[in-house]
Amino acid sequence: MSTFLEPQLQTAKLLVVDDDPSILSQLSLALSDEYHVLTAERPSQAWEIIVREHPDLVTLDLAIERNDPESGFALLEKCREFDPMMKVILITGNDERLNALRAVEHGAFDFFAKPVNLDELAVLLRRALRVERLERENAAHGAPEHGSEHRLGHLLARSPLMHSVFHLIRRVAPTDIAVLILGESGTGKELVAGELRRLSRRANRPFVNINCGAIPENLLESELFGHEKGSFTGAHVARPGKLEVANGGTVFLDEIGEMPMALQVKLLRFLQSHEIERVGGRSVIRLDVRIIAATNRDLEQDVKDGRFREDLYYRLAVVNIKVPPLRDRREDILFLGQFFLDRYSNELQRGNISFSRRAKQAMLRYDWPGNTRELEHHVHRAIVLSNGRLVRAVDLGLAAESWHEPLSLRTIRQETDRRGIVEALERSGGNITKASRELQISRPSLHDLMRKHGVNPDLYKGAGTPNGMKTETGQCVVRY
Repeated sequence: MSTFLEPQLQTAKLLVVDDDPSILSQLSLALSDEYHVLTAERPSQAWEIIVREHPDLVTLDLAIERNDPESGFALLEKCREFDPMMKVILITGNDERLNALRAVEHGAFDFFAKPVNLDELAVLLRRALRVERLERENAAHGAPEHGSEHRLGHLLARSPLMHSVFHLIRRVAPTDIAVLILGESGTGKELVAGELRRLSRRANRPFVNINCGAIPENLLESELFGHEKGSFTGAHVARPGKLEVANGGTVFLDEIGEMPMALQVKLLRFLQSHEIERVGGRSVIRLDVRIIAATNRDLEQDVKDGRFREDLYYRLAVVNIKVPPLRDRREDILFLGQFFLDRYSNELQRGNISFSRRAKQAMLRYDWPGNTRELEHHVHRAIVLSNGRLVRAVDLGLAAESWHEPLSLRTIRQETDRRGIVEALERSGGNITKASRELQISRPSLHDLMRKHGVNPDLYKGAGTPNGMKTETGQCVVRY
């Protein structure tokens, strides 16, 4: 039997992360009969263990570093990205309950308050492990998602075109063949790669994402293949590359069409032999890695034009999965729009909000060149800017499609005031003093207006970044 199917027959690995050595010792001693217990006092140490050991369960002190809950949130997010099925249980102080609930909303399995009751924690860990093993068993057998034929993991759609994509993902995922995902920016190619990994036998192994277009050409080789000490200026220590780190798991090569020709040769050699040599090294390292690649370019045309190697193309494109643009699957526009509307109105505590009739018409007329990513951004921004229970076309930034939407003079004045406040807060990064100075009103007056129009300044802290606005949890919302 393959080693990838054996973890459920072995002692489960539990990583305990806490900056208190006495708690590490107590939990390690109490749980060692049931689990292979690993311990870490710092986030960096914990991350090294996670990448190397792939634990099934993690208990995490939320304020692991300098009593700062954000250190725990950061590690939780990395755990979820590394292995969505890994179960993380938060250990919190009584005064951290709100943060713990926030963490559960963002992927933690559950939370447990200090002082720790060992018997109760043991029950919670057993329950988490049962869920984790059931999820992995379902994934290994390519089980369909429970509850909706319109969902595959993080992928949502109701169009026949996307259901064909779902079917192909389920067929291909359990194999080890290379897959090339094709599609325009914003269509969800990274989510498709994530589902291919989640439904594979490598689901509990590393998933390493490399954007070939975002790393400078002179660094990409070292990033992929690693380097030995002294192999180039600045190489003070030996360092494994992403392919080596992902051994046993999956590597997602995003924007593969941007890879330089010289590196295409080395990648082809790896795909043929499954062996690498670090930059400056002489020893051969054999790896077991599945490659999934993605691009928004026409690689067949790039092959004809001599910009991409034909032999590498056929190695990568054993199976092609084409993710259609949103304009070709208009059945998904309102479906996804409603999903984002429900998600962000709940996050921003806006209650029941719906799209106006003209907003829906405008959404269906628009071609969405940025695809699902653009749709998500427009809907989230509309919820922030809208005033009332209806999201209008103008709130979505699709005003050209909503010429005659009726507005009273009072509504226009309220909307103008609210937009002025929101835009000032965006420009000031949520700084009340700067915003009030820009609006030429006092701080108390600005506070009164924010209360009147339901504007929360915390939403705009860090606004204006290239990745979009931030939610109350501080997470970037443009991630599709």
